[in-house]
Amino acid sequence: MPDIYFEDFVVGSTATYGKKTLLKDEMIAFAREFDSQPFHIDEEAAKTSFTGGLIASGWYVASLHMRMMCDDFLLNSSGMGAPGIEELKWLKPVRAGDTLTARRQVLASQASATRPDQGRVQLAFALQNQHGETVLEMTNWIMFGTRSKSGAGTVKSASRPKDTGAPASVALPSGRCIASLQSCDRFAPGDWFDLGNVTFTEADIIRFAKAFDNQPFHIDPVAAVTGPYGGIIASGWHTASAWMGRMAMARETLRKACAQLGERPAEIGPSPGFTNLKWLRPVRPGDVLTYRSEIVESRPSASRPGWGIVRHFNTGDDQFGRRVFEFSGSAFWEHRQT
Repeated sequence: MPDIYFEDFVVGSTATYGKKTLLKDEMIAFAREFDSQPFHIDEEAAKTSFTGGLIASGWYVASLHMRMMCDDFLLNSSGMGAPGIEELKWLKPVRAGDTLTARRQVLASQASATRPDQGRVQLAFALQNQHGETVLEMTNWIMFGTRSKSGAGTVKSASRPKDTGAPASVALPSGRCIASLQSCDRFAPGDWFDLGNVTFTEADIIRFAKAFDNQPFHIDPVAAVTGPYGGIIASGWHTASAWMGRMAMARETLRKACAQLGERPAEIGPSPGFTNLKWLRPVRPGDVLTYRSEIVESRPSASRPGWGIVRHFNTGDDQFGRRVFEFSGSAFWEHRQT
């Protein structure tokens, strides 16, 4: 039985936890699979990039923090997962050799009005490096079982529709499908990237979760059957990292297309963060997610001449055409207009 329940999260309480020193090889290995931008995988190319040197993928840093949370309190709790992330900010680059520690604060606590066995807790998280600088901030809700109803607490997921073998019928955005990696001043709201598909196998789900989110319903097919989702599901950070992996691959494809047209491909910098990330449905072994990204706004950066900020809305739909993942993000992007 867990030691930590919904009732144990007192509003205003704080705790520090975790200590992780980033190793270059591990940092690059993650980026090669999930975020293969030059400033994450190539030391020489990174020197002349926006970041001025090799940095960790923000998704890697967020996934490492997830493992810190698991080791500190989630694995000893009645935790039942999170519906999403309200806001995450990547405030400073994280580099090989940096040592990260974490802090959490309880912001709010809400008992369920319809399920006495459940409640949700709003937490603010911060990661700091060895210099005391905050490199990541995040706010989100996590679901927990209550101590008074500890025998309950199963999330009853809707039954899965029969797979007819037909491709998902997904409505496309109204703008252009972007065909090359252009300066951001050429984008218009509604333009979109087709990022392609990812199949989530049980082996991949378990491999990712063992490294970053080792809760039983992510790593143990037997224990997961009696867990909150009735079976094993992918970590939310896995579905998000897979989105980034497809985004990086799509950017490289567009970069090559741009070069074939005789144009110089635009450079892309890191992301300052995202808002309103929602994990809308569990992702189970065999599910195939189709990822897309739609331009919301493109404007010059006030702080970095020659660069702009591109805001985008990102989605993942499963093989049945159901939305399972979405968030609003942003990235620094080369802006050539004077």
